[in-house]
Amino acid sequence: MALNLVNVPAEGEGAAAKKAERKSISFWEGVFIRFKKRKIAIFGFYLMMFIVGVCVYSYIGIDYETQVVQQNVRNKLKPPSFEHPFGTDGFGRDILARVIYGSRYSLLIGFSVMIFALLTGGTIGAVSGYFGGRTDNILMRLMDVLIAIPSTLMAIAVVSALGPGLRNLIIAIGVSNTPYYARIIRSSVLTIKDNEYIEAAIAVGSDHGRIILKHVFPNALPAIIVQATLGVGVTILTSAGLSYLGLGIMPPAPEWGNMLNEGRMYIRYSPWLVLFPGIAIVLTVLALNLFGDGIRDAIDPKLKD
Repeated sequence: MALNLVNVPAEGEGAAAKKAERKSISFWEGVFIRFKKRKIAIFGFYLMMFIVGVCVYSYIGIDYETQVVQQNVRNKLKPPSFEHPFGTDGFGRDILARVIYGSRYSLLIGFSVMIFALLTGGTIGAVSGYFGGRTDNILMRLMDVLIAIPSTLMAIAVVSALGPGLRNLIIAIGVSNTPYYARIIRSSVLTIKDNEYIEAAIAVGSDHGRIILKHVFPNALPAIIVQATLGVGVTILTSAGLSYLGLGIMPPAPEWGNMLNEGRMYIRYSPWLVLFPGIAIVLTVLALNLFGDGIRDAIDPKLKD
Protein backbone atom coordinates (compact mmCIF):
# COMPACT_ATOMS: atom_id res chain seq x y z
CA MET A 1 0.00 0.00 0.00
CA ALA A 2 1.42 3.33 -1.05
CA LEU A 3 1.99 5.92 1.66
CA ASN A 4 0.60 9.42 1.26
CA LEU A 5 3.43 11.75 2.20
CA VAL A 6 1.87 14.95 0.88
CA ASN A 7 0.65 16.22 4.24
CA VAL A 8 3.58 14.98 6.29
CA PRO A 9 5.71 18.00 7.32
CA ALA A 10 9.40 17.77 6.67
CA GLU A 11 11.73 17.46 9.62
CA GLY A 12 12.30 20.83 11.24
CA GLU A 13 9.61 22.49 9.11
CA GLY A 14 7.56 23.51 12.15
CA ALA A 15 10.57 25.11 13.85
CA ALA A 16 11.50 26.89 10.62
CA ALA A 17 7.95 28.22 10.27
CA LYS A 18 7.98 29.55 13.84
CA LYS A 19 11.37 31.15 13.23
CA ALA A 20 10.11 32.82 10.06
CA GLU A 21 7.04 34.04 11.92
CA ARG A 22 9.21 35.56 14.61
CA LYS A 23 11.37 37.29 12.01
CA SER A 24 8.28 38.84 10.45
CA ILE A 25 7.44 40.65 13.68
CA SER A 26 8.69 44.23 13.76
CA PHE A 27 10.84 45.56 16.59
CA TRP A 28 8.05 47.55 18.26
CA GLU A 29 5.58 44.67 17.89
CA GLY A 30 8.06 42.47 19.71
CA VAL A 31 8.45 45.10 22.44
CA PHE A 32 4.67 45.25 22.88
CA ILE A 33 4.36 41.46 23.05
CA ARG A 34 7.09 41.15 25.68
CA PHE A 35 5.69 44.07 27.66
CA LYS A 36 2.25 42.43 27.85
CA LYS A 37 3.82 39.35 29.45
CA ARG A 38 5.02 41.38 32.46
CA LYS A 39 2.04 41.70 34.77
CA ILE A 40 3.78 44.05 37.19
CA ALA A 41 4.55 46.43 34.30
CA ILE A 42 0.91 46.27 33.18
CA PHE A 43 -0.12 47.12 36.74
CA GLY A 44 2.23 50.12 36.68
CA PHE A 45 0.75 51.23 33.35
CA TYR A 46 -2.85 51.10 34.62
CA LEU A 47 -1.89 52.83 37.84
CA MET A 48 -0.23 55.56 35.80
CA MET A 49 -3.35 55.92 33.65
CA PHE A 50 -5.43 56.28 36.83
CA ILE A 51 -3.14 59.07 38.09
CA VAL A 52 -3.31 60.79 34.71
CA GLY A 53 -7.12 60.51 34.91
CA VAL A 54 -7.03 62.15 38.34
CA CYS A 55 -4.92 64.95 36.87
CA VAL A 56 -7.43 65.45 34.04
CA TYR A 57 -10.26 65.52 36.58
CA SER A 58 -8.48 68.33 38.45
CA TYR A 59 -8.99 70.55 35.39
CA ILE A 60 -12.70 69.84 34.97
CA GLY A 61 -14.00 68.85 38.42
CA ILE A 62 -12.07 70.95 40.96
CA ASP A 63 -12.60 74.67 41.44
CA TYR A 64 -9.38 76.33 42.60
CA GLU A 65 -10.92 79.23 44.50
CA THR A 66 -13.71 77.46 46.40
CA GLN A 67 -12.31 73.95 46.91
CA VAL A 68 -8.55 74.40 47.02
CA VAL A 69 -7.55 77.75 48.60
CA GLN A 70 -10.69 79.02 50.33
CA GLN A 71 -10.22 78.80 54.10
CA ASN A 72 -12.84 77.69 56.63
CA VAL A 73 -11.57 77.88 60.20
CA ARG A 74 -14.62 76.03 61.52
CA ASN A 75 -13.48 72.90 59.68
CA LYS A 76 -9.88 73.18 60.88
CA LEU A 77 -8.06 69.82 61.29
CA LYS A 78 -11.13 67.64 60.79
CA PRO A 79 -10.27 63.92 60.58
CA PRO A 80 -11.28 61.87 57.52
CA SER A 81 -15.05 61.59 57.26
CA PHE A 82 -17.79 61.10 54.69
CA GLU A 83 -17.87 64.84 54.02
CA HIS A 84 -14.06 65.12 53.84
CA PRO A 85 -12.63 61.66 52.94
CA PHE A 86 -9.02 62.82 53.45
CA GLY A 87 -9.80 65.25 56.28
CA THR A 88 -8.99 68.96 56.36
CA ASP A 89 -5.81 70.93 56.98
CA GLY A 90 -4.92 73.67 59.44
CA PHE A 91 -6.94 76.22 57.45
CA GLY A 92 -10.04 74.04 57.02
CA ARG A 93 -9.30 73.23 53.37
CA ASP A 94 -10.31 69.84 51.97
CA ILE A 95 -7.20 67.67 51.57
CA LEU A 96 -8.76 65.40 48.94
CA ALA A 97 -9.43 68.36 46.64
CA ARG A 98 -5.91 69.68 47.25
CA VAL A 99 -4.28 66.30 46.58
CA ILE A 100 -6.25 65.93 43.33
CA TYR A 101 -5.41 69.48 42.26
CA GLY A 102 -1.75 68.96 43.22
CA SER A 103 -1.42 66.08 40.76
CA ARG A 104 -1.28 68.58 37.89
CA TYR A 105 1.83 70.23 39.36
CA SER A 106 3.70 66.98 39.94
CA LEU A 107 2.94 65.53 36.50
CA LEU A 108 3.54 68.86 34.78
CA ILE A 109 6.93 69.22 36.45
CA GLY A 110 7.86 65.59 35.80
CA PHE A 111 7.09 65.57 32.09
CA SER A 112 8.29 69.15 31.47
CA VAL A 113 11.66 68.39 33.05
CA MET A 114 11.89 65.20 30.98
CA ILE A 115 11.29 67.16 27.76
CA PHE A 116 13.72 69.91 28.78
CA ALA A 117 16.49 67.45 29.72
CA LEU A 118 15.81 65.33 26.64
CA LEU A 119 16.15 68.29 24.28
CA THR A 120 19.28 69.70 25.91
CA GLY A 121 20.97 66.46 26.94
CA GLY A 122 19.88 64.68 23.76
CA THR A 123 21.38 67.39 21.57
CA ILE A 124 24.65 67.44 23.53
CA GLY A 125 24.90 63.63 23.58
CA ALA A 126 24.08 63.23 19.88
CA VAL A 127 26.55 65.91 18.77
CA SER A 128 29.26 64.60 21.10
CA GLY A 129 28.92 60.98 20.05
CA TYR A 130 28.53 61.69 16.34
CA PHE A 131 31.44 64.08 15.85
CA GLY A 132 33.79 62.68 18.49
CA GLY A 133 37.30 64.08 18.89
CA ARG A 134 37.73 67.48 20.49
CA THR A 135 33.99 68.20 20.41
CA ASP A 136 33.34 65.01 22.36
CA ASN A 137 36.05 65.79 24.92
CA ILE A 138 34.84 69.34 25.58
CA LEU A 139 31.14 68.46 25.89
CA MET A 140 31.67 65.33 27.97
CA ARG A 141 34.07 67.02 30.37
CA LEU A 142 31.41 69.68 30.90
CA MET A 143 28.85 66.93 31.59
CA ASP A 144 31.32 65.27 33.99
CA VAL A 145 31.51 68.50 35.98
CA LEU A 146 27.72 68.64 36.23
CA ILE A 147 27.43 64.96 37.15
CA ALA A 148 30.01 65.45 39.94
CA ILE A 149 27.55 67.81 41.65
CA PRO A 150 24.64 65.96 43.33
CA SER A 151 21.48 66.62 41.30
CA THR A 152 19.45 67.82 44.30
CA LEU A 153 22.24 70.20 45.35
CA MET A 154 22.47 71.48 41.79
CA ALA A 155 18.71 72.06 41.68
CA ILE A 156 18.82 73.88 45.04
CA ALA A 157 21.61 76.15 43.75
CA VAL A 158 19.75 77.01 40.55
CA VAL A 159 16.43 77.63 42.33
CA SER A 160 18.19 79.78 44.93
CA ALA A 161 19.69 81.86 42.13
CA LEU A 162 16.52 82.16 40.03
CA GLY A 163 13.97 82.19 42.85
CA PRO A 164 11.13 79.76 43.67
CA GLY A 165 8.32 79.12 41.21
CA LEU A 166 7.10 76.58 38.70
CA ARG A 167 9.19 77.75 35.73
CA ASN A 168 12.40 78.08 37.73
CA LEU A 169 11.82 74.70 39.36
CA ILE A 170 11.52 73.04 35.94
CA ILE A 171 14.71 74.77 34.74
CA ALA A 172 16.62 73.82 37.90
CA ILE A 173 15.75 70.12 37.83
CA GLY A 174 16.11 70.02 34.05
CA VAL A 175 19.67 71.35 34.24
CA SER A 176 20.58 68.79 36.91
CA ASN A 177 19.14 65.93 34.78
CA THR A 178 20.71 67.00 31.48
CA PRO A 179 24.06 65.17 31.93
CA TYR A 180 22.37 61.79 32.41
CA TYR A 181 20.43 62.08 29.14
CA ALA A 182 23.58 63.30 27.39
CA ARG A 183 25.60 60.31 28.60
CA ILE A 184 22.98 57.71 27.65
CA ILE A 185 22.32 59.15 24.20
CA ARG A 186 26.05 59.54 23.50
CA SER A 187 26.65 55.85 24.26
CA SER A 188 23.81 54.89 21.91
CA VAL A 189 25.12 57.16 19.15
CA LEU A 190 28.61 55.65 19.41
CA THR A 191 27.19 52.22 18.59
CA ILE A 192 24.98 53.55 15.78
CA LYS A 193 27.21 55.92 13.83
CA ASP A 194 29.46 53.17 12.40
CA ASN A 195 26.58 51.24 10.82
CA GLU A 196 26.38 50.87 7.05
CA TYR A 197 23.25 52.96 6.62
CA ILE A 198 25.06 55.94 8.21
CA GLU A 199 27.94 55.48 5.77
CA ALA A 200 25.41 55.25 2.92
CA ALA A 201 23.75 58.49 4.03
CA ILE A 202 27.14 60.23 4.09
CA ALA A 203 27.97 58.80 0.66
CA VAL A 204 24.83 60.25 -0.95
CA GLY A 205 25.68 63.69 0.44
CA SER A 206 23.34 64.01 3.44
CA ASP A 207 24.43 66.77 5.83
CA HIS A 208 25.30 65.99 9.44
CA GLY A 209 22.17 67.56 10.90
CA ARG A 210 19.91 65.46 8.69
CA ILE A 211 21.81 62.27 9.54
CA ILE A 212 21.52 62.92 13.28
CA LEU A 213 17.80 63.74 13.13
CA LYS A 214 16.72 61.15 10.55
CA HIS A 215 19.01 58.20 11.30
CA VAL A 216 20.94 58.48 14.56
CA PHE A 217 18.35 59.91 16.94
CA PRO A 218 15.45 57.57 15.97
CA ASN A 219 17.67 54.50 16.42
CA ALA A 220 18.64 55.71 19.91
CA LEU A 221 14.96 56.01 20.82
CA PRO A 222 14.72 52.78 22.90
CA ALA A 223 17.37 53.99 25.35
CA ILE A 224 15.74 57.42 25.44
CA ILE A 225 12.32 55.98 26.28
CA VAL A 226 13.71 53.96 29.17
CA GLN A 227 15.57 56.92 30.66
CA ALA A 228 12.55 59.20 30.20
CA THR A 229 10.05 56.92 31.96
CA LEU A 230 12.36 56.27 34.90
CA GLY A 231 13.50 59.90 35.05
CA VAL A 232 10.00 61.32 35.46
CA GLY A 233 9.58 59.50 38.78
CA VAL A 234 12.91 60.78 40.08
CA THR A 235 11.94 64.30 39.01
CA ILE A 236 8.66 64.16 40.95
CA LEU A 237 10.56 63.13 44.08
CA THR A 238 13.08 65.94 43.59
CA SER A 239 10.38 68.57 43.01
CA ALA A 240 8.52 67.40 46.12
CA GLY A 241 11.74 67.65 48.13
CA LEU A 242 12.45 71.17 46.90
CA SER A 243 8.87 72.26 47.63
CA TYR A 244 9.21 70.74 51.10
CA LEU A 245 12.27 72.97 51.62
CA GLY A 246 10.33 76.01 50.41
CA LEU A 247 12.18 76.25 47.08
CA GLY A 248 9.47 74.94 44.76
CA ILE A 249 5.81 75.73 44.25
CA MET A 250 4.79 78.30 46.83
CA PRO A 251 1.63 78.12 48.99
CA PRO A 252 -1.32 78.30 48.75
CA ALA A 253 -0.85 76.23 45.55
CA PRO A 254 -1.27 72.58 46.67
CA GLU A 255 1.87 70.89 45.40
CA TRP A 256 2.39 67.59 47.22
CA GLY A 257 5.79 68.61 48.57
CA ASN A 258 4.63 71.86 50.14
CA MET A 259 1.55 70.05 51.51
CA LEU A 260 3.98 67.82 53.40
CA ASN A 261 5.82 70.91 54.59
CA GLU A 262 2.61 72.54 55.80
CA GLY A 263 1.45 69.38 57.60
CA ARG A 264 4.68 68.41 59.35
CA MET A 265 3.92 70.54 62.44
CA TYR A 266 0.64 68.64 62.93
CA ILE A 267 2.00 65.17 62.20
CA ARG A 268 1.65 63.89 65.80
CA TYR A 269 -1.99 64.93 66.19
CA SER A 270 -3.31 65.05 62.59
CA PRO A 271 -1.21 62.56 60.59
CA TRP A 272 -3.61 62.61 57.65
CA LEU A 273 -2.16 65.98 56.63
CA VAL A 274 1.06 64.27 55.51
CA LEU A 275 -0.25 60.74 54.98
CA PHE A 276 -2.34 61.33 51.86
CA PRO A 277 0.08 63.64 49.98
CA GLY A 278 2.83 61.15 50.82
CA ILE A 279 0.78 58.24 49.47
CA ALA A 280 0.11 60.22 46.28
CA ILE A 281 3.86 60.72 45.76
CA VAL A 282 4.63 57.06 46.48
CA LEU A 283 1.96 55.73 44.11
CA THR A 284 2.98 58.06 41.29
CA VAL A 285 6.68 57.23 41.54
CA LEU A 286 5.87 53.52 41.93
CA ALA A 287 3.70 53.53 38.80
CA LEU A 288 6.37 55.27 36.74
CA ASN A 289 9.14 52.97 37.97
CA LEU A 290 7.14 49.80 37.32
CA PHE A 291 6.19 51.03 33.86
CA GLY A 292 9.76 52.13 33.12
CA ASP A 293 11.20 48.80 34.28
CA GLY A 294 8.73 46.97 32.06
CA ILE A 295 9.69 49.08 29.06
CA ARG A 296 13.38 48.50 29.75
CA ASP A 297 12.95 44.73 30.00
CA ALA A 298 10.80 44.62 26.86
CA ILE A 299 13.28 46.65 24.82
CA ASP A 300 16.39 44.78 26.00
CA PRO A 301 17.29 42.45 23.10
CA LYS A 302 18.88 39.98 25.53
CA LEU A 303 15.42 39.24 26.91
CA LYS A 304 13.87 38.29 23.55
CA ASP A 305 11.98 35.01 23.57
